[in-house]
Amino acid sequence: MTQQIASEPVVYQGQFGDFTITPSDRTGVIIYRTGLMVAALSFAIGSALVLLRGNNLEVLSALTPLFACFCLALGVSLLTIHIYLAVLHRVLQVFWAIGTLAAVVLAFSSSEPLALTVYNSPAALVGVGFVFAALTGIYFKEAFCFNRFETKFLTPLVPILLLGHMLDVLPVAGEQAMLGIWAVLFVVFALRKAVQPIPPDIGDKSVFAYLKEQRSG
Repeated sequence: MTQQIASEPVVYQGQFGDFTITPSDRTGVIIYRTGLMVAALSFAIGSALVLLRGNNLEVLSALTPLFACFCLALGVSLLTIHIYLAVLHRVLQVFWAIGTLAAVVLAFSSSEPLALTVYNSPAALVGVGFVFAALTGIYFKEAFCFNRFETKFLTPLVPILLLGHMLDVLPVAGEQAMLGIWAVLFVVFALRKAVQPIPPDIGDKSVFAYLKEQRSG
């Protein structure tokens, strides 16, 4: 009898009714967080290579598979993230798709390493930048929902760095410092997500059900 009671799912009281969290819900959160961790580590490794040995052509070439891993992991996270506004969720996914497609086209059409092409061409950065716009959307969502200090810094930091480079208004030393801060805070963010309780990342399922009914109606 005790074992049966212990195995019963916890019932949560939502804004529009009660709900339970299923094993599938938990798996989705784990996949979301795993994607973030892989993306953060890929970005951190690539950033470290750039900051320590950026002028090395072999290092610049190695950034392409790291960026591919970053994009793939970010795409997985964007598939499994829980966002109440379906339109915002779709916009972030579209941004990711545009940026990833632009990166693929540049990687196969340019004789230079992808990182060098993007760094030297503002137009190329605009295309690939959509990937980072999607990432910034995740930072914003996490800052808004969980009030995390690292995502509060990352939300403005990423567009400032990218736009500053495109407009050529940032000194190289400033760009390097901002890139290093971005990489460190991204890893901090992913690590803190890994130890966060799962239910908050799932959110209020009654709200998702209500919004789905409204769309159907």
